[in-house]
Amino acid sequence: MKKVFAYIVILTSFALSAQAQDLNARIQVLSPKIQTSNKRVFQVLENAMKDFLNNRRWSNDQILPQERVDCNFVLSITAWDGSSKYSGELQVQSTRPIYGSTYTSTLLSVNDRDFDFTYTEGQQLDFNEQTFQSNITSVLAYYANVIMGMDYDSFSRFGGTPYFARAKTIVTAAQGASYKGWNAFDSNLNRYWLTENLSNKRYAVIRDFIYNYHRLGLDLMSDNAANARKAISAFLPDLSQIDRQGLGAMLPQIFFAAKSDEFVSVFSAADPQSRIKAYNILNEADPSNGNKYQSLQKN
Repeated sequence: MKKVFAYIVILTSFALSAQAQDLNARIQVLSPKIQTSNKRVFQVLENAMKDFLNNRRWSNDQILPQERVDCNFVLSITAWDGSSKYSGELQVQSTRPIYGSTYTSTLLSVNDRDFDFTYTEGQQLDFNEQTFQSNITSVLAYYANVIMGMDYDSFSRFGGTPYFARAKTIVTAAQGASYKGWNAFDSNLNRYWLTENLSNKRYAVIRDFIYNYHRLGLDLMSDNAANARKAISAFLPDLSQIDRQGLGAMLPQIFFAAKSDEFVSVFSAADPQSRIKAYNILNEADPSNGNKYQSLQKN
């Protein structure tokens, strides 16, 4: 009987652990610039990051294994003191499945150039949302919440608000530390400004568009591509309202970095009039990717 009870406890613990996995994060730690024969330390770091992101509950809801949010973290180590101090660049990308298809749509694509941290092999990666404990856990937890927020925004209008609020709490807690990326004066494009944009009504049009575009557009493509494309065309003028010139206007940059190629793909199959209309709106709203949109002018 004790064995049966123990078996039930093990199964229950396993089930709870599985439920706690909200992210399906793939991690790469690259170190081509580091001259060392001990590459094992980077593999250990990679595993620690993977465990931290994947074995922790980030969501308010019970997420099934097949519903976990796909994301990629690529850490390129640019400096290492041979012990515990690291500097690097962190690329973060997350995607969302599109209903009725095998296609996944990119929601977040950002390159964080200010990622300095300390890590010792075997170190426990502890995290507390209210208190800064280490830069590595604060940065990873920050992006985990941004990823969850973007995903929820794409399924329900402004559904990501609680996660962006958590990201803001992490930023506030980290501002007293000596690491870059958490303060407004560090850069015009960093974690502080991304969080500021996500909670700023000035950029609410982007978050609203993310919901309309995915739920009322892309998710309907498998049923009727022409009608779905027509719906996206109706939402597209909203992008003209985006303020790209304000101080720290980071959200518009990462939004178009994630979506510019997809916009071209969506409208390439549209009729000539719709393609020209899409080109005019996109070229005005996102001039930095104007060369991509030029293909929409062609017959």
